[in-house]
Amino acid sequence: MLDPKLLRQDLESVVALLARKGVVFDVSGYQALETKRKSLQLETESLQNKRKDGSKAVGLLIKDGKKEEAETLKAEIAGIGAELAAIESQFHEVQAGLDRILMETPNLPDASVPEGTSEDDNIEVSVVGQKPEFGFAVRDHIEIGELFSGLDFDRAALLSGSRFVTIHGDFAKLHRALIQYMLDLHTEQHGYAETYVPLLVDGSILEGTGQLPKFKDDLFRIAPEDGGGRERYLIPTAEVPLTNLVRDSIVDASSLPLQYVAHTPCFRAEAGSYGRDVRGMFRQHQFDKVELVWITHPNKSWEAFEALRAHAEAVLKGLDLHYRVVDLCGGDLGFSAAKTYDLEVWLPGHDQFREISSCSNCLDFQSRRMQARFRNENSKSELVHTLNGSGVAIGRCLIAVVENYQNDDGSITVPDALKPYIKVDRLTPKL
Repeated sequence: MLDPKLLRQDLESVVALLARKGVVFDVSGYQALETKRKSLQLETESLQNKRKDGSKAVGLLIKDGKKEEAETLKAEIAGIGAELAAIESQFHEVQAGLDRILMETPNLPDASVPEGTSEDDNIEVSVVGQKPEFGFAVRDHIEIGELFSGLDFDRAALLSGSRFVTIHGDFAKLHRALIQYMLDLHTEQHGYAETYVPLLVDGSILEGTGQLPKFKDDLFRIAPEDGGGRERYLIPTAEVPLTNLVRDSIVDASSLPLQYVAHTPCFRAEAGSYGRDVRGMFRQHQFDKVELVWITHPNKSWEAFEALRAHAEAVLKGLDLHYRVVDLCGGDLGFSAAKTYDLEVWLPGHDQFREISSCSNCLDFQSRRMQARFRNENSKSELVHTLNGSGVAIGRCLIAVVENYQNDDGSITVPDALKPYIKVDRLTPKL
């Protein structure tokens, strides 16, 4: 959430920065509510002062023996209480409107974010490795999956509908190996604390990280059939519960930064994406991901941002995969992010780079929504900064491995980094 003071003091700059994200801010609507809020606040203060002065006057009248005048003034003061109650009701309504605007307004892009309106305007930062060359017709992950009987989209559709998959045999083993490899890498070499989190969370938790109220249609909601109990949502990413671990708390400054890693299934309705990536397992309603979250001192968040990106890159480097890093332009930037790097891995079956990780610095946008703070050197509470990144998406990494390490006979060479987990050098289809 943006700082309300920033909107009041420098609305013009906020509007201009939001425009870089392709967001048209409702200036007139905001100003009408803010003007009304100020008017009600001044009216409240005036009536409160009037009541305070009146109460003093009542005491003086009683002291002077003017009981009749005192009673008349008491009646007037009682009327002020009724006026204040009516104004308070109006004030809460206006404040609720302002709060809605704040909750639905995205984070401002950092000054370093490139100009642009779509992914076509993203800036390539670096390219790592070489595009693999094959002396045979390249198969995509769907064809390779058929050779291994490793991916079953039809059976999954009978269970749950479209955009689900069941994974079998060597493919399931490879899927599990990738999870173990990433968790070991991030905990043993990068200093993250492995964490297990709930997959169901309350709506307020999703508000904290910015998925609600703006993106409700992208979420799977679980509501009790009888209408009682708590409404919950399936998490779209482990970023949600991990970041909210510091919700409504004051973190010990000496413990910063906090680095969390978690493997979870993720659930997304993919609203608005129908027709995109309908083949295969690239864009699913349920997928697995290893997520990285940092909670940092504000002075350290940009340093943490580069470390986070390096940790996500280390996964791909360890697997010797060809990939590139892109700096997202304003129009392609996420709701809560001030700046984002995407890692895009080369997929021979797609003959292009595809996103496999996003690393974002959210600054104090999420922490203000969550009221996550620390005490600074002056013992005053201050908002922490939050960062998150995929370290990385498991299903997409599986696609990358099977497509990049495929052989002419349909077998898959096991990357060196995964051999300790799979314990063979090659996976061979059982034809």
